Amino acid sequence: MPEDSPDTTAKPARPLNRLGIGTLSVLQTVLLGFALLALNYLAFHHYQRADLSRSGDYSLSSATRNYLASPALKERPRPVKWIMAFRRTSPFYERVRALAEEYARLSMGSITLEVVDPLRSPDRMQEITAAYGLTLVRDLMILDARKDDSPAIREDENQVKSLNPNVKLVIGEDMATYATADGKRKVSGFQGEDALTARLVEAIEGKPMKMALIADKSRFNAEDPASPRKPLEEKLRFQNIELTDLRIAGLNEVPADISGLVIAAPKYDFSDEEIAVLERYWNRPRAALLVLTDPSGVPSKLRAFLRSNGITPRQDRVIGQSKNGLVTTASGIFTQGVDFLSDLAGQTTEFGGASASIDVRENAEDLLKRRIYPIGLVTATEGFWGETKFGKGGESFDEIEDQKGPFFLAACSTRGAESDDRFAADSSRMLVISNTDFLDPRHQRAENLDLLASGVNWLVGRESLAGIGPRTLGTYKLPLLDAQVSFINRVNLFFLPAALLLIGAFVWSSRRA
Repeated sequence: MPEDSPDTTAKPARPLNRLGIGTLSVLQTVLLGFALLALNYLAFHHYQRADLSRSGDYSLSSATRNYLASPALKERPRPVKWIMAFRRTSPFYERVRALAEEYARLSMGSITLEVVDPLRSPDRMQEITAAYGLTLVRDLMILDARKDDSPAIREDENQVKSLNPNVKLVIGEDMATYATADGKRKVSGFQGEDALTARLVEAIEGKPMKMALIADKSRFNAEDPASPRKPLEEKLRFQNIELTDLRIAGLNEVPADISGLVIAAPKYDFSDEEIAVLERYWNRPRAALLVLTDPSGVPSKLRAFLRSNGITPRQDRVIGQSKNGLVTTASGIFTQGVDFLSDLAGQTTEFGGASASIDVRENAEDLLKRRIYPIGLVTATEGFWGETKFGKGGESFDEIEDQKGPFFLAACSTRGAESDDRFAADSSRMLVISNTDFLDPRHQRAENLDLLASGVNWLVGRESLAGIGPRTLGTYKLPLLDAQVSFINRVNLFFLPAALLLIGAFVWSSRRA
């Protein structure tokens, strides 16, 4: 019986459903567009910004971030208005714009930013110059922190016009540091964050605070260009604090508009009447004392005043011993658990020049009864001691005469209910640093300047500005030999274009084959 042959009858083709395919394509396109819109929306509102520069050049310092999150900005009735009027051709345009955008972003709406190019938007620039009374158009930032609709320009009885105290200008040139080389003035660094934060604080507060240097007792000479006074004055200026001179001789009371007193490298001792003035000031609410002592000697009555508040600068010189001989640059570690130094806690530092040891009577019963709380801030590292016969030759540690560690290089003391939030603002505060050479540009270290800035802001009750401060960005010159420059030019002009041409020819050849 023959086998059945296979069925070779062709099945009819199914008709093409164009409507279904078209509908599916449209649906896929719509869904893809919706997914892209949703992804774009999420990326716009939920993103992470990363500063990939080597030293975090585009990240704000902790002190600035703390201030942007403080009630000084968050509790304002209206945001601070920033107007960046910079030409796009300005050498600082990109860096200033990145900084300003970071301020606005971290302020969470407390700062609004408008960027205007005077050359591309002349009409808007005319409106700005008219509103703020500007006669010369330069690269500048306008920081408008007015809380109401008060005019931006004021006129006194003599018809002299001036800006509202809550409106400040930051000139582009002021954001740079300059150095003279070969008779030419060149940009050596950028300090935009320093200038912007200082002017922001000044715009919000309306006017700078005042700290008075007791000039008739100090070794600091305002007329001496090498005096530490100028660096101190400059650092306080960036904290919106004005340093003025005050003579305590013949004074009955410290003026009420003074936010703090500075006793720097006292050369002459205080009289009983002057110590009484100091005592009356210290015993009133919100007193602030910054004391910078000179190891060459602290006057006896001033030392007695400091000792009564738990801090005693000793008559010695902090030194150490190494294989190469004596070490006169004191090294220390920042104390843990101090709020205004939380960003520096555990960090090491060095105090160039001369330093003396400080005795701090923490938790002494007699001080606690008087509600006085001294705390050591910088502990000298192991291997250092307080030499009482420094300069006489043959310096070595003597257990009887010299001071053995641990001891401190800086300390603070408070009087009042510092631990009670209800009364902490009315407490009196004191900061003592047993060194003045750290202000000298030859010995300056960022950690010590941060200690000074954070301590001063703590003294005047502005804890939100405490922390690691901005860093000045420097410019660097890359030295290249003529042969190296010639090689780089050949690579850019010949080898790279030739490589691209070869790659293009290879792709064209492969596609044609």
